[in-house]
Amino acid sequence: MSKPKKIKKKVKLKLKTHRGAAKRFKITSTGKIMRWHSGKRHLLGTKKPRRMRKLLNKVEVNRADAPNIRLALPYGL
Repeated sequence: MSKPKKIKKKVKLKLKTHRGAAKRFKITSTGKIMRWHSGKRHLLGTKKPRRMRKLLNKVEVNRADAPNIRLALPYGL
């Protein structure tokens, strides 16, 4: 008597989020990818207050970079 064959199910693996990208980018509810400005860590005394205020705001990521960031953030963190 032969044993019944086990049927293997195809399981789709979970995608891993790139943790560095998750800390640097946020995806808005409308799907835009936002990033923060650089240049706010040190040598702040030489920077004008107006410039510092502009650096505080988030900006949209360049269109050319968006597909790579979406691959790094498969679940839109």
